[in-house]
Amino acid sequence: MKVLLTGTAGSAGWPEPGCRCASCSALPPGHRRPFGLVVDGAIPFPFTDPPTGYRSAAGGLGLAGPDGSRLLCLPQGRPVPAGEPARYDVVLIDLLDRPERLGELRRAGLVDEGTTVVATGLDHRVRSEEELDRRLRLWGALAVPDGTELDVVPGRAAGAARRTVRRALLLGGSRSGKSAEAELRLAAEPYVTYVATGPGGAGDGEWAARVRAHRERRPAHWSTAETTDLVTAIRTATGPLLIDGLGTWVAAVFDEHGAWEEAGERGQVAARCDDLVAAWRQAPEPIVAVSDEVGMGVVPATPSGRAFRDALGRLNERLAAESEYVALVVAGRLVEL
Repeated sequence: MKVLLTGTAGSAGWPEPGCRCASCSALPPGHRRPFGLVVDGAIPFPFTDPPTGYRSAAGGLGLAGPDGSRLLCLPQGRPVPAGEPARYDVVLIDLLDRPERLGELRRAGLVDEGTTVVATGLDHRVRSEEELDRRLRLWGALAVPDGTELDVVPGRAAGAARRTVRRALLLGGSRSGKSAEAELRLAAEPYVTYVATGPGGAGDGEWAARVRAHRERRPAHWSTAETTDLVTAIRTATGPLLIDGLGTWVAAVFDEHGAWEEAGERGQVAARCDDLVAAWRQAPEPIVAVSDEVGMGVVPATPSGRAFRDALGRLNERLAAESEYVALVVAGRLVEL
């Protein structure tokens, strides 16, 4: 099959005519035209009534060619098709909608490392082409210009390599967007374990609301582990981990060892941090960890506050030294370190 993408943007194009947002203002008119797709010069999308020799799949979202090649188009708002029997050679998907749908496709075996994944529906939901490219490298997808023609050949597609690192540490202040960035980095993975180190919020309505917002934002197919035993979680991992976060973990360790008072067991806290750094260094699977940047605020007024700040600051520094990727998240923007 030959697939012609006459346009790769959302329904209004990118930039959207008349829109004055920062994303649209930075681009020339007609930069990307509204999405358009034609297969073999004559077959439009959706593929509900293909000609002889072709077969519709996934309720008209997919098409199988006479040579056995398979194409899937997944626009905004459409769920991942269920019960599909085989992988697709090319997938056209709106990744600005819910990038976790790509993880669901991988989990179902419909996308593998050989599948070409092309982002469509591109528009001002992303602030720039540069930011789009950054996200697509994380997800193992690519963007192509309007007018691109793709050859869909069974078993011979060339997928884009995902930009994976073994250890990534994301630092930031409160409400900086660090957790959202961590989730974005792993959004297209088929299997992720979210390691929650903080309390569930029982008896604290405001904290419970924060926890609930985090849960609702995460992909439904991710698993969750609520634990402060990070060493075991890391050493026994069989897939990517997202640890959120190290600040609440250090606070929990202080609680467990009665280390808030000067007479407490702060040596035990240091030993727990040593064990965590050792496990981090030998991590068998990719990890993205979120931590609070504590070095930019005022000096805490209490000895216990200073002890917590110092313990977390030292832990951040040590983990950063053992990480392939470290970034500071400020107002939702990344400052790579």
